[in-house]
Amino acid sequence: MNGYYPVALQLHGKRCVVVGGGNIAERKLLGLLEAGADDLVVISPSFTSKLEQLAEQGKIRIERREYKEADAREAWLIFAATNDREVNAAIAEDACRFGTLVNASDEPGLSSFISPSVVRRGDLLLAVTASGASPALSKQIKLELEEQYGHRYEEITARLRKLRERVMIRVLDEQERQMILKLAAEESVQLTRKNFDIDEWLQSLMHRIDRGYFNGNGT
Repeated sequence: MNGYYPVALQLHGKRCVVVGGGNIAERKLLGLLEAGADDLVVISPSFTSKLEQLAEQGKIRIERREYKEADAREAWLIFAATNDREVNAAIAEDACRFGTLVNASDEPGLSSFISPSVVRRGDLLLAVTASGASPALSKQIKLELEEQYGHRYEEITARLRKLRERVMIRVLDEQERQMILKLAAEESVQLTRKNFDIDEWLQSLMHRIDRGYFNGNGT
């Protein structure tokens, strides 16, 4: 038992703090931006050129100084990503005391969460972690997932989202809803037409359910 419970966090409107201005901090920050974080603060005496650029674009706020206790108290989530293990440990301790989610670089024992390797394809989010045992293995599996689930899955998931919205409105029976959505997921990967009508697809799915698709009486 590794003791970790996998979740996907909603970061919109949440204060996220990264302490550190080097490559590790940059990587953590870019991951937060990809996840939709919009209240980002990076704290360090110096920063990479990429972090400087993001600050100039208004995507993040940088503060040129050392870490202080209030940073952990005011954050909803914080990354301790400095090159000083004692500072990272102090950040983790403060965060624990204030109930702030914390990840300390290379110190899973001090962290309340770990960051998995992630593949994003629109609404599809694939995450893998070896629970700190082997980051290299996580990265290798991530590469395999990137190859297996290419960018066409962005369109597939967008299509399924639209269909689900229609189903939630038009199909009242819960069991029928689940059958339709299951059938849609099964065939969505084979659908290659870019210009097709979602409502027509829903009608086709409903027709096949009526014909007894799940009883083996039709296709």
